[in-house]
Amino acid sequence: MGELYWDNAGILVQPYGKEWQIRRRMLHQALNPSALKLYKPVQEAEAARLCRALLDQPKSYEGLIDRFTASVVFSIAYGHRIDSMSSEVIRQRLEFMQYSASLNVPGRYLAESIPWLKYVPDFLAPWKAEIQRKGREEAATNVALLRRVQDELHNAKRPSDVPDSLSKLLLEAREADPATFGVLSERDFSFVPASLFGAGSDTTASTLCSAILMLVTNPQVQAGAHAELDHIVGMTRLPTFDDEDNLLYLKALCNEILRIRPVAVLGGTPHANSVADTYKGYYIPQGTTILSNSWAINLNPTYYPNPHHFNPLRFLGIRPESLSYLSKSSPEDLAEMSPPRPHPAKEGHSSFGWGRRICPGAGLAHNSLFISLARLLWAFEFRPAREANGAERRYDTFAYTQGFNIRPQPFECEISVRSETHRQVLMAEGISAEKVMNRFPPFEE
Repeated sequence: MGELYWDNAGILVQPYGKEWQIRRRMLHQALNPSALKLYKPVQEAEAARLCRALLDQPKSYEGLIDRFTASVVFSIAYGHRIDSMSSEVIRQRLEFMQYSASLNVPGRYLAESIPWLKYVPDFLAPWKAEIQRKGREEAATNVALLRRVQDELHNAKRPSDVPDSLSKLLLEAREADPATFGVLSERDFSFVPASLFGAGSDTTASTLCSAILMLVTNPQVQAGAHAELDHIVGMTRLPTFDDEDNLLYLKALCNEILRIRPVAVLGGTPHANSVADTYKGYYIPQGTTILSNSWAINLNPTYYPNPHHFNPLRFLGIRPESLSYLSKSSPEDLAEMSPPRPHPAKEGHSSFGWGRRICPGAGLAHNSLFISLARLLWAFEFRPAREANGAERRYDTFAYTQGFNIRPQPFECEISVRSETHRQVLMAEGISAEKVMNRFPPFEE
């Protein structure tokens, strides 16, 4: 169904080949380590805006997180920030994303089981005409957003007057190398920056909501992160990307969140093999739908002893006693650092996929997760909500939404600033962050 909806313009469903390689090269050019450095000031500023907003609206943390991740993605993709989730571009993007997700439901369309049905004429297949109509709507929206950046570059006195963005980088690359990038139509070209929203906004927001749930239910982990931030960063400034190499426990915490609650529980969009294959004695016919069970892989006790236990030490890489600011670890926690077999991926988990289909925005998503969690944990304490009788609320850490992408069911918790000093820093940093983001005009509501 994805082929009908996107007409093979989306990199998620496009078969491997020359055009897929061009799209992948474009994404790599805009999301390689050098390009990611250009986006870090936006991520730092938006993380500061998130923390500043939480001072006034702690009960609205989920909506504020959604705005944070959406603004990071749109600022990076198009050079325009998001000030409200009521923005028209957000409404459209969520509508398209939800519709495309509905196409992935197994068994909903008979054509998934009988592929030749997709060739039935539209007048005999109203379901097909509707899918293609919605696909054309999304394509028109993507083209309009790309043309907006193109017009801004055309009307600017200098290219530097236009904020750096993925669209800007790709448009400049196409102008410099038309032989390579000119192969794609404007419609196909526009899908490249548009793909960032589905890949890096809702997924990162869901991971951050999982992080808060895990912090609320694991106060000893939160205490370790607070101790590290106090020791490395102090109380008079926010953490930055320059601190990342020294925040070893926090980096391990990020990886443990990605492991224990992968957003794409079945590896994201279903795929199909282009040729028949045999794997470990199993014959897989050409065109077989293949799902990657990220949930089972990330909770495999062979890689992660006691896999349902939230334990950042799994990813620490050094003995925790070498970090003077961490409390003494229990023997059970230490034992989980030595699995029977290490996970084969460099990251130590499979949450971003693998192979040539690995998420191209993994570096961007990791940076957003790191800087937002670093600043949230530096500034706030996350505690269980209180019941009417004063007892701490108990949480079901398996209460998640259903679907190919998951996030925790809405839950209440107490979020409070750690001290008056932290509050004053957040107030000042919030003003500075607004100045940074003023360079990125907002998308209108």
